Amino acid sequence: MKIVILDGYTTNPGDLSWAWLSEYGEAAVFDRTPHEKIVERTRDADIVVTNKTPLGRAEIDQMERLRFVALLSTGYNVVDGAYLREKGVPVSNIPAYSTGAVAQLVFAFLTAFANRVALHSEAVHAGEWCRCPDFCFWKAPLAELSGKTLGIIGFGGIGQKVADIATAFDMQVIAVSGHETDQSARKNFRWTTLEGLAAQSDFITLHCPLTPETENLVDAAFLARCKKTAYLINTARGPVVDAGALADALNEGRLAGAGLDVLTTEPPAEDNPLLHAKNCLITPHIAWAGYETRARLMSILKDNFAAFAKGAPIHVVN
Repeated sequence: MKIVILDGYTTNPGDLSWAWLSEYGEAAVFDRTPHEKIVERTRDADIVVTNKTPLGRAEIDQMERLRFVALLSTGYNVVDGAYLREKGVPVSNIPAYSTGAVAQLVFAFLTAFANRVALHSEAVHAGEWCRCPDFCFWKAPLAELSGKTLGIIGFGGIGQKVADIATAFDMQVIAVSGHETDQSARKNFRWTTLEGLAAQSDFITLHCPLTPETENLVDAAFLARCKKTAYLINTARGPVVDAGALADALNEGRLAGAGLDVLTTEPPAEDNPLLHAKNCLITPHIAWAGYETRARLMSILKDNFAAFAKGAPIHVVN
């Protein structure tokens, strides 16, 4: 079999191995594939592996030997899964590999806003502590997470992991989900409405999938309900947030801050209003990028290949 990996660099920039692919056939690994090269590289492939390189109907129609599409991600809207199903081609994703890592970044943002570590470290290195007449100083208000209300939108595996950590910080947790499950054993937890969550939360964290219903879920109307002292965290999908509305709320002081690991377009355009918004921390979609997380992804990918080779594909999403 011929295996083509279209965009392997972000998953494996060199610290993991693709050598195991030789068990299944001849592998061509490309760091990146521009759109105009997709057909040329996949025309005679039996298996195509992709992360963010799209496979639409036009490309699929020219893949005469295609038997399997293996994703390097949990999300699968980058491929036309329905059309591949019509052609009898399974698509397998990588489920639940980054739950702990995403939750960790959520609290990196929360503690960054509560403790202002970078701000104060920079001040110390600039000599401000050396010149200080007191034994300590602070350049911005500091706060405890204990007792604060964390609003979670989307309560799947990641949302529940975030709630677990919030409980350890003795936070109050409120949540909104398309499917409310029994959480009666949880401490300091209750379900609420989207409007109630916006109005009551000190921190809001997004963990919902991107669907037509959730696109621009955080819009001007939602933000108008939020406390001026609240912070928004998005590690889900960029389009869940109306970027212009969020930038306006931050710049006008109607929201205290935002921590974003995802944006509507990635990489962002230079005129994205959030790049210059006040009190907005942005990381380049790195929640999943820790070595251990990517190694776990690779392990699941190996399982997906093995299952397909046995004629019983797993983690099929189409």
